[in-house]
Amino acid sequence: MQRLQKLTRVVFLAAFLLSLGSAVPQSLGLSSLVSVAEAAVARSIQVQGNTRIEDETVISYMTIVPGRSYTAFDVDESLKALYATGLFATVEITPRGNTVVVTVSENPIINRVSFEGNRKIKDNALETAVRSQPRSTLSRAKVQSDVQNILEAYRRSGRFGASVEPKIIDRGQNRVDLVFEINEGAKTGVERISFIGNSAFSDGRLRDVIRTRESGLLSFIRSTDTYDPDRLAADEELLRQYYNRKGYADFRIVSVSADLDREQNIFYVTFTVDEGEKYEISDVEVVSTIAEVDPNDLQRLVRTRSGQTFNALRIEQTVEDITLRVSEEGYAFARVRPRGARNYDDNTISLIYYIEEGPRAYIERINVIGNDRTREYVIRREFDIVEGDAFNRALVDKAERRIRNLGFFEKVSVTTQQGSAPDRVIVNVRVEERPTGEISFGVGYSTVDGIIGDISLTEKNFLGRGQFVRIAVGGGADTQSYEFRFVEPFFMGRRVALDLDVYRRIENANDYRSFDQDKTGGGIGFILPLREDELTLRLFYNIFSEDNSDPDDQSTGINNCNTSNLSLAICDSLGTYLTSLVGYDLRYNTLDRNNNPTDGIFASFGQEFAGLGGDSYYIKTEAQARAYKEILADYGVVGALELRGGNITAIGDERLRVSEQFMLGGTLVRGFENQGIGPRDAATEDAIGGRFYFAATAETRFPFPIIPKEFGLGAAVFADAGSLWDADSDLVNLVENNGGSIDSNEFSVRASVGAGIRWQSPFGPIRADVAYPIVKDDSDKTQIFRLSGGTRF
Repeated sequence: MQRLQKLTRVVFLAAFLLSLGSAVPQSLGLSSLVSVAEAAVARSIQVQGNTRIEDETVISYMTIVPGRSYTAFDVDESLKALYATGLFATVEITPRGNTVVVTVSENPIINRVSFEGNRKIKDNALETAVRSQPRSTLSRAKVQSDVQNILEAYRRSGRFGASVEPKIIDRGQNRVDLVFEINEGAKTGVERISFIGNSAFSDGRLRDVIRTRESGLLSFIRSTDTYDPDRLAADEELLRQYYNRKGYADFRIVSVSADLDREQNIFYVTFTVDEGEKYEISDVEVVSTIAEVDPNDLQRLVRTRSGQTFNALRIEQTVEDITLRVSEEGYAFARVRPRGARNYDDNTISLIYYIEEGPRAYIERINVIGNDRTREYVIRREFDIVEGDAFNRALVDKAERRIRNLGFFEKVSVTTQQGSAPDRVIVNVRVEERPTGEISFGVGYSTVDGIIGDISLTEKNFLGRGQFVRIAVGGGADTQSYEFRFVEPFFMGRRVALDLDVYRRIENANDYRSFDQDKTGGGIGFILPLREDELTLRLFYNIFSEDNSDPDDQSTGINNCNTSNLSLAICDSLGTYLTSLVGYDLRYNTLDRNNNPTDGIFASFGQEFAGLGGDSYYIKTEAQARAYKEILADYGVVGALELRGGNITAIGDERLRVSEQFMLGGTLVRGFENQGIGPRDAATEDAIGGRFYFAATAETRFPFPIIPKEFGLGAAVFADAGSLWDADSDLVNLVENNGGSIDSNEFSVRASVGAGIRWQSPFGPIRADVAYPIVKDDSDKTQIFRLSGGTRF
């Protein structure tokens, strides 16, 4: 097309000069010829070949104006302008005396745009990638651009062998159909991911850190084993974060290469890294150059301590906490700069947080781009600053991390640019949304509940408002459950989450519980972040109705209970009761991830106070702590310790019911049945619960050697211990006064050891444990093998 345009221009210029030359006397020289050319006047412009486009429209694009002189330069510029409109396939401009004749051939109108041969990428996704649209003019340059956009879409989906051929089908009357014939080709997988320069961590361990995966047997159900430059850039950041949190302050990525073998249609990805040395923190200091800011008052906000391994995340969190606190005290332009003095002899770093007055710059505007579904305020409220506030880089970075943690977006990028003045900054937030809704159903089997199943509808970003909604129905041979839950993360415009839930659970008598229970209730809670990302407080109110009944006799009460089958303690607890309670739950969480954590601590302490009306009066206290640590990081060996305990005490002269007391068994101390440990009626062998319990677990998890990690198959060895004791004295007296007795009511430790298999299957987690009790009471109920798992679609 460009060659045709150039040829047309050359021919025209030659004809133009010749036509002028024939009208000039031979006595005139070249200078006279130029003078005459400059003086040529277009008395009129005649347009030919146009059918849809008006003459005036064609003339309006030209620089040649009727009644004015023109030159060859004007002709050339008019040609360029007419071709640039995209309305014409060919254009010729020819002078005929005082008339300029413009001959055009119009581009056809696109009747329909369609795609053929595409299966992996749907039509609606490809339609957003092309610029050619129905009822627009056909432009060959635009079509070629569309071809490249389609190929890029396939490359990003991991198909570098795809090819696209555009076809134009004439429909008459200067209308055409545009068809893109697509050969998707085979998936271009990542054959191997290699690391060069790493010695602290093996290639296998670093492959677990990044999101890109090697192709394997499970490639058909995942998309992360394809080459994606954006994902590789994110992988670089994940590697930096991992090393920086493990003490390697000087870590850097030298290069990342992705080599394509076109013959085999596979990629080889190589990360070249420089690990540097591992550092510990020697001492920490806060220094302020602002006289009114006392650094001693800020020491409690410091998350890095002497003797700890260097951790860049905790340094970043400290900078954000101090920055926010100082700005709240009136120093909006204060800036916190962490500086580390390295001691290379003993590989330690001395940290100093410098607080200084920063440059006076203001946020002119915050632009949110790419949020097609999510409401803009859902993103804006993650900022602690708004338009007009002092610009602070630390608070902008904090907002970016918060937006990523929402889980609503595939990609998040927060950048800044110069505003309308030197002291004005524009913040641009670019997001790429991901699906947040899920319709799922599951089936599974456990040795406790038999075959179980559920179906649920979950939306994490309800109506784009950032709200969580879940509706679920489940059941099995002996159970039924119904649940509705709603969470508003910003209640009343504040960073306080509102949690509402309504539920009903029906559990029939089974091998370990000798009565039927139907519980219906709901609650409201408020979650307050006391220290972001780590410490939260939940305040809640719950109310529920509980109907406990004899499965053999629908009448209730001790006088109608079949005491030959049920303990008197259980008979006394039958009936319908209403419980109304308030409580709180304080949680501390530094886990690297909530599912299958490898490092960090989770601890909680909570209490419930029942007696705000209703039929129950008690105080329940529970606490737990879990700690995880990589023992052999290169081999994926993780150690875990867990300790938990609780107490429930009746208020005043009230009696605790069996269903209100704690039960202990296979979920916490493996090797025993559910409710297999603790106080038990000697005659009926019914568990009646206890007022005190504790449980402890030490476990080591590791992947199976030889078996590829992509299978998600691992193993664990463990030791459990626990005890449940001191049933409510009124229940004990009721049994003993009627000639019965209670076994295992005193404190007595039970213990077990065992091993298990963990499979993080693509269809859901499956877990099997074999545990052998090494310390038990004669009245305890044991269970050597325990299986649980399910499938989610």
